[in-house]
Amino acid sequence: MSHSRRSWLLIGGLLLAITILFGLSLMSGRVWAPWSAWVDRADPRWAIIFELRLPRTVLAVAIGAALGMSGAAMQGYTRNPLADPGVLGVSSMAALGAVMSLYLGLAFTATWLLPACAILGAGLGVVLMLALAGTTGGAVTFLLAGVILNTVASAGVALALSLAPNPWAAQEIISWLLGSLADRSVEEVRLAVPLIAVGLAILLTLRKSLDALTLGETGATALGVNLSAVRVILAVGVGIASGASVAVTGLIGFVGLIAPHLVRPLVGHRPGALLIPSALAGSVLVLAADIVVRLTPSAAEMRLGVATAAVGGPFFLALLISMRRRLA
Repeated sequence: MSHSRRSWLLIGGLLLAITILFGLSLMSGRVWAPWSAWVDRADPRWAIIFELRLPRTVLAVAIGAALGMSGAAMQGYTRNPLADPGVLGVSSMAALGAVMSLYLGLAFTATWLLPACAILGAGLGVVLMLALAGTTGGAVTFLLAGVILNTVASAGVALALSLAPNPWAAQEIISWLLGSLADRSVEEVRLAVPLIAVGLAILLTLRKSLDALTLGETGATALGVNLSAVRVILAVGVGIASGASVAVTGLIGFVGLIAPHLVRPLVGHRPGALLIPSALAGSVLVLAADIVVRLTPSAAEMRLGVATAAVGGPFFLALLISMRRRLA
């Protein structure tokens, strides 16, 4: 079977999985909502479905797509399988931007300032990561750059938390650190989804450039790729997509690392062809994780960021061990 046909089958399968999980997300939770509640506005569960679960589900799809494609784009550009907005500190920098807007009170003066600060933080994170590691750095170099950015961002967040002017601000900062889709409304959808769509559209323009980079920087330049322009487009696209995600949910890690690895063997290892499948796989992961956290038998709902970290941590470790064995 050709890679093209396999890619289309993969995309179709992922879209089907998203459709099924979308329906399950609207039905599942503390209160089970059968199909009859969807069509009867007199049923009190109708409001739960369309006012609480629908915005949450839409955000899960959009944020999963943003993180999945951002991870695939960063892995394709750096030619490093460990690249990810969370692992390399981009999400942490976005969280720092959002937290600073809360700490300084900017988020309460205008709703657009919080996502703007998160996007600015994410874009700055991408630029700093590339500056620290370079475009040809190895896995260890990128990991060290990520450790530096995560440390700086964590220190900034900890400082803002310790100097929080009131307990409410401190609680908001903690919420951003843990990451969650609970209690999200249509306002968050209107805020994040258009920005995520813009970020994804920007990243999709890099498909041919990412394919050319598989030949190395010299080969890509010989094919007419402007590496400086690619770097700027990558920073802007990842910054907008991941920054808008963090602005409404906080930190949700490892999705951008796991999603590309799940679908890469099925698309012929072409970085450009990996972008859309990775976005869809990211949506599947976040939707599935969000359903699981709602169904956990606990008094309080588990944070989504905690759930993705519980899966992503062992995956990251297994990936490191696999790379070490290949290099040995």
